[in-house]
Amino acid sequence: MAKSKATITLNRAKAETARSLVNAASTSEVIDLALDYLIRAERLLADVRAYRDMPPSQAEVDLALFADSSGIADDTDWESLYTDEKS
Repeated sequence: MAKSKATITLNRAKAETARSLVNAASTSEVIDLALDYLIRAERLLADVRAYRDMPPSQAEVDLALFADSSGIADDTDWESLYTDEKS
C-alpha cells in the first residue's frame, strides 16, 4: 500500500514510550503499528457485537458439530499439571 506524508499533532512522550515498547525505528512505524492494532481491535469488537446481536443459526451450530473433535480428547490430567498457577 502506498504511503504518503501527513502532518499530525501528537504527544511526543507517548510516541517515544510506544516506540521504545515495540522497538520501532521511527515514530511513523509506531503510528502505522498503532493503526493496525486499532483496526484489528475495532473489527474484533464489531464481530463480537454482531454475534451478541444475532446468535448462530441452527444450521451453523449443526455445521460446527459436524467436525471431528475426537483429536482434542486425551487422557491428560491438565488440572494436575497446572496446580501451581493462580486462577
